[in-house]
Amino acid sequence: MIEAQPSPEPSREEIDALIGAVVLEFGTSWCGHCQTAQPTITSGIRQFPQVQHLKIEDGKGRRLGRSFKVKLWPTLIFIKDGIEQERLVRQINAGELNTALQLISTP
Repeated sequence: MIEAQPSPEPSREEIDALIGAVVLEFGTSWCGHCQTAQPTITSGIRQFPQVQHLKIEDGKGRRLGRSFKVKLWPTLIFIKDGIEQERLVRQINAGELNTALQLISTP
């Protein structure tokens, strides 16, 4: 599993070109909702080591978040071969997270 650290913001073109299962996690380190959801997100993603997890620091002027129309944090976008398959916003439920991860993990 790739351990998620806030990464330099990739371009939308780079995201669209990714092959395989990817979760984009948009949020900020100071966001209370993001902090509350973090244990659920970390635990859920840990069960899917084949999924690449990119933690993206979001905010005003951040183009990648705007290109995905992110409005609330945390927002998890589940991508398979460059195409968005699912999205979870704000209240991250372990069951819904698991279902979305399974969706992008299956061949």
